[in-house]
Amino acid sequence: MLTRWLYYPIIAFFGLGIIGVLLIGFTALVTFPSLPSLDALTNYQPKIPLRVYSAENLLIGEFGEERRNVVTIDKVPTHLKQAILAAEDDRFYKHGGVDYIGVLRAAYSNFSAGSVQQGASTITMQVARNFFLTREKTLTRKFSEALLSFKIEHFLTKDEILELYINQIYLGQRSYGFAAAAQAYFDKPLNEINIAEAAMLAGLPKAPSSYNPVVNPDRAKIRQVYVLRRMNKLNHISDQDFKDLEKQKVLVKQKARTFAMHADYVAEMVRQVVYQHYNEETYTKGINVYTTIRKLDQDAAYKSLRKNIVAYDKRHGYRGPEAFIDLLKNGVNQEKTLEDALANVPNSDNIYAAIALNVNKDVVQAYRKGGEIVQVTGEGLNLVKRFLNASDSSEKRNLGPGALIRIQKNENNEWEIIQLPEVEAALVSVDPRDGAIRALIGGFDFNQNQFNHVTQAWRQPGSSFKPFIYSASLEKGFTPATIINDAPLSFNAKQTGSKLWEPRNYDGKYSGPIRMRTALAKSKNLASIRILQAIGLQYTQDYITRFGFDANRHPPYLPMALGSGEVTPMQMAVGYAVFANGGYQISPYFINRIEDDDGNILEQVQPAIAKENAKLVIDPRNAFIMTSMMQDVIQQGTAVRAKQLGRKDLAGKTGTTSNFIDAWFCGFQNNLVTIAWAGFDNPKSLGRNETGGRVALPIWIDYMASAIKNEPQADLTVPQGIVAASINPDTGLREAAGGLTEYFLREQLPPQQTEMTYEVPSDAADDFRDQLY
Repeated sequence: MLTRWLYYPIIAFFGLGIIGVLLIGFTALVTFPSLPSLDALTNYQPKIPLRVYSAENLLIGEFGEERRNVVTIDKVPTHLKQAILAAEDDRFYKHGGVDYIGVLRAAYSNFSAGSVQQGASTITMQVARNFFLTREKTLTRKFSEALLSFKIEHFLTKDEILELYINQIYLGQRSYGFAAAAQAYFDKPLNEINIAEAAMLAGLPKAPSSYNPVVNPDRAKIRQVYVLRRMNKLNHISDQDFKDLEKQKVLVKQKARTFAMHADYVAEMVRQVVYQHYNEETYTKGINVYTTIRKLDQDAAYKSLRKNIVAYDKRHGYRGPEAFIDLLKNGVNQEKTLEDALANVPNSDNIYAAIALNVNKDVVQAYRKGGEIVQVTGEGLNLVKRFLNASDSSEKRNLGPGALIRIQKNENNEWEIIQLPEVEAALVSVDPRDGAIRALIGGFDFNQNQFNHVTQAWRQPGSSFKPFIYSASLEKGFTPATIINDAPLSFNAKQTGSKLWEPRNYDGKYSGPIRMRTALAKSKNLASIRILQAIGLQYTQDYITRFGFDANRHPPYLPMALGSGEVTPMQMAVGYAVFANGGYQISPYFINRIEDDDGNILEQVQPAIAKENAKLVIDPRNAFIMTSMMQDVIQQGTAVRAKQLGRKDLAGKTGTTSNFIDAWFCGFQNNLVTIAWAGFDNPKSLGRNETGGRVALPIWIDYMASAIKNEPQADLTVPQGIVAASINPDTGLREAAGGLTEYFLREQLPPQQTEMTYEVPSDAADDFRDQLY
């Protein structure tokens, strides 16, 4: 009876098992043909972001949802492969896609623990899931996963499967694949990571957010130790290695991915150009763009612009805290209040957001994101000195506990309180020989304001536009020695195109009859207007298009002489390049070549080069004389401050618009044209006497000091057809000896002083010019 009682259940059990196996087999036979094709694996096309590089092949920008650096299996360090297999699938090279022993081991482990402690997914199964399936936890999905694993194992080798896994798996910080993760967490290429770092990376696939070493360093360490212990158990590392590696400190990069230089505006310009050609494939096809930007130039431009704009901002006083935080909002948990308040307040590079905790006249104690408490004392309080413990409660600029402020380290590595400037600025530097852009800063902080002031800001150029008027006058017979009357003028609405106009020199002083060279060096407005009157408005409007300017943005009215039209800094760079390269029109470019992920060149720029195949737009003699005149702007004119660079081969022109709204300096050396501009996005005065020479010129000087530091001084080569003659500085006429040396076109030499003598009229410079020619 007992035997019979046991016999029937056993038969029934085995019968049900056979039926189950048959059902599973039948289901597999039905399901297998409907499984997805393995084309996504056999023809692996990973999503690789657009990457932007400098001229030195340094990464300066990246665009794409997935950060990924694809590597072949032979480039993966052995210790990383061992760590991955130890953590995820130590029998990977022994099973056929589904590890039955692993399934039993996981089941036993989970049953013993009373909860799910260990999974049974193999690396092959994870590849199947990542490429073809969802992460929903259902029997149907798990069954399909197993079948796909068998199929994958049938068509691919083990190394091919592991390579797919290493490149495809998500590991946090927007990083897909271990190569991208090595850069994101350790700022290293994959082949340079050590065993401790490899173990930390190998621990991420289980739960990237939970074991992220940036966000959860303690949990990441626990997971890393687990991986190291597994490596030790599998004899990949010795007992002593395990003990040493367990104690080894792993340095994790705390900041988001950083690039080789601050070139956000350039990277965005590249992205826009590439997107016009490739649309959404821009972000997934692994396109690499190599720009003309040079690290030395870009770094110098960024540092110079920020330094001098902060200096300008300090000159105009403290505007007050950005906000006030209720320090008692969360009761005694003040740190939570502070962290919550700072969470959505971005830093601006080395200008950090902070919250004042304690304030008195000698020290401000402030809290930085992450828990650092800083002390600001001495000169670091200069900007806010009068607003510390001020008695006037109505003064909104007073600084007290809870104030949201900005701090940075000064040149002495001491903290100081500053503020984010409201004013904007831009700098662009171009090689005049072919138009290659060497540096471009489109604004103070790209993250605060993506508007690119180099290419998008249409502003009045002010006196920095005068060289183009003077160049036009040389074509009409004027010379640097021509006498022009710098005296007051008045014009009606018909002459100006708007209303009654009584222009003045920026300093309110008038010099009477002066040579044209002096008029440019001293930026005399009235002399410039008389020149424009003499050569003609329509002629001048047409002439400036030779330099790349839009005629319709420079109406043919007399204020054009003072730069009343509209230009962008990029246009000014192109215009000044004509003077710097001897009269040739160049086109600015910032992309040198575009390659696909395999290094095949998709596009290669072939720029026109001055003196080779570029178009000649002005007489080289004209360019020479204008360069000579603009050198005087630096040697003895409105840009004399630039003499501190100790060079004689620099030329340029300051520019300041009415009411000090725009400040410019446009200058060059024979190998580099650089434009600096500053102004408010909503145009308003920069402040009294905030001229181009005071606001923009220091940006230019500091940049050029670095950019041309190793460039030998260049002599100004005199072209054929130019003659030098001694002149009388008062009349502009030639004299035998003892006068000033001036350059002339051979056919425009003025008469000898002894041959013709004129008494210069005090109020009729135009008539005098007519007599002279």
